[in-house]
Amino acid sequence: MGDVFAELKRRQMFRVAAAYAVVAWLLLQIVNNVAPVLDLPVWVARAFLLALVIGFPIALLFVWMRDLPPTDAAAPKATTTNLDYALIGALTLVIALVSYQQLAPTAGEGTSPGGPQSQAAGLSIAVMPFENLSSDAEQEFFSVGMSDEIMAALAKVQSLTIVARESAHQYKGERNDMRAVGRALNAKYLINGSVRRAGNRVRITAQLVRTDDGVGLWTDSYDRELTDVFAIQEDIARAIAASLSVPLGLQQGETLVSNRTGSPESYDQYLRAQALVRARSLPEAITLLETVVARDPGFAPAWGLLARAYSSAPFYVSPEKVRLVLQSSRDKAQKAGGEAVRLDSRNAIGYAALATVQQQRGNWAASEDLFRQALALDPNEPEALHTYSNNTLGPAGRLKEALSLRERLRTLEPFVPVYNIFTAAFMQYNGLSQASIPILEATPVDAAGGFTRNVFLAQAYAAEGRYAEASDTLLAMRTNVVNRGSVEEAARLLRSAPTTIKTPEALPLLEARLGFVYAYVGAPDRVLESFERESEIEGGVSTSIWLPLHAPLRKTERFKAFVRKAGLVDYWRARGWPDLCRPAGADDFVCD
Repeated sequence: MGDVFAELKRRQMFRVAAAYAVVAWLLLQIVNNVAPVLDLPVWVARAFLLALVIGFPIALLFVWMRDLPPTDAAAPKATTTNLDYALIGALTLVIALVSYQQLAPTAGEGTSPGGPQSQAAGLSIAVMPFENLSSDAEQEFFSVGMSDEIMAALAKVQSLTIVARESAHQYKGERNDMRAVGRALNAKYLINGSVRRAGNRVRITAQLVRTDDGVGLWTDSYDRELTDVFAIQEDIARAIAASLSVPLGLQQGETLVSNRTGSPESYDQYLRAQALVRARSLPEAITLLETVVARDPGFAPAWGLLARAYSSAPFYVSPEKVRLVLQSSRDKAQKAGGEAVRLDSRNAIGYAALATVQQQRGNWAASEDLFRQALALDPNEPEALHTYSNNTLGPAGRLKEALSLRERLRTLEPFVPVYNIFTAAFMQYNGLSQASIPILEATPVDAAGGFTRNVFLAQAYAAEGRYAEASDTLLAMRTNVVNRGSVEEAARLLRSAPTTIKTPEALPLLEARLGFVYAYVGAPDRVLESFERESEIEGGVSTSIWLPLHAPLRKTERFKAFVRKAGLVDYWRARGWPDLCRPAGADDFVCD
């Protein structure tokens, strides 16, 4: 071994190996940092790395065959000098650095015996709205739609957690530090890109960035016919999964982008409708989607989105109009959702819409089963988490479970006002009124759900004894969702709280969502009356029945009759009792 080492040293093999490794490592750093700036495809960096790897043994072989002049026999034998040790150390260090760079992303995520699913928490990805580079500013819906579609494809990869599906839109059109955005969105990786559409051609560029250091891990551009847009989405999603070394988890013949349409016009209208649903412009979205499914009845995503729009529509009209649209919306949502899941058994949005309809009809167990089916297909679908916790678990009294889902939703979607408003409300249902106040105060008054925000904030202030602030909060509303006279009367009663009205039956009729005010003036029966009226008009049950404020109500026979009529007692006996109630004997129950 000593002779071999001496021969290697004599031919300067260590020095050449160390020098080659150091230069190769430096060149790799340059290529990795320049490639994203020049928008080079990912194969360029891979080809460069392959060339360097192949060149290493060739360089050593060339030095070995060169046969440098031997050392004079009379001269002392070659000894290992400090320079040799330094070169060997440099070679070892470079090998370690290259190994770390190649393995760190995988090791950092933490592989466990549980397999790919156990990595999900570490592989959190946010897809930023793609920039519209088209000459037509109205194509914004198309560029944002591309990012939404890539997000939907990646959501099918079980080893990935797609976060901030809605929250990422607050960064649209801005230049931001990707590291700061990643921290704000709880994402370890970001995908950003751009779309340029011209005639029948589309150019889509996408990039995967690691947020802890801002390093681009993958980038590529696709310039194709518009009819190839689904293939582009599939290629991007697969390339990102490959860059993160995660399995797709698909069955034989399955794709990440499924249920495609052959009609460019239908697809355009579908993407426009997505933007309208996000903005809660539901009547316009419904009109577009009805046109799409009439033209293209086999397009499952359009049926699913239409079902969601139908099932949500009653929540965005004034109380006097709810009765007019409720039954029709339910029937249409039932049909559309049924078509969505018939055409695509993995359409989570369709299952969630069907679940909402069942809840509105008082079929609590069916609603729970359908929501669970939706979340089994897409565990992080934000609207399904929102509606399941808000429309089924909450009214049914499963408050702790609902709050747990709300907290998970808030981690996934930190910047969606309506989600944060209802998360704060569920804090109140769980006796955490004070903790809910900062969340509600931080939510813009003019945000989606602004009316609901002020009602819940006034409710929290009143629970803390801050009656004047509660009154002012109600009066600060500027909305036609609720009768102004009802708002002013509720504010007047709160300003006089706490008190006991001698003739509660003489109190004016408050809009149902303001009924909590009655409790502060000693009129509990009027509170329950407001719940009964709301249930009659809108269907379902208000989660507000579980507020700590209404504990005395829950001990009355009138309350028991109310929840029996709503079908909740049968549901509890079949699926388990809620947090605040328990059976008493064979046919009765008590609630705290």
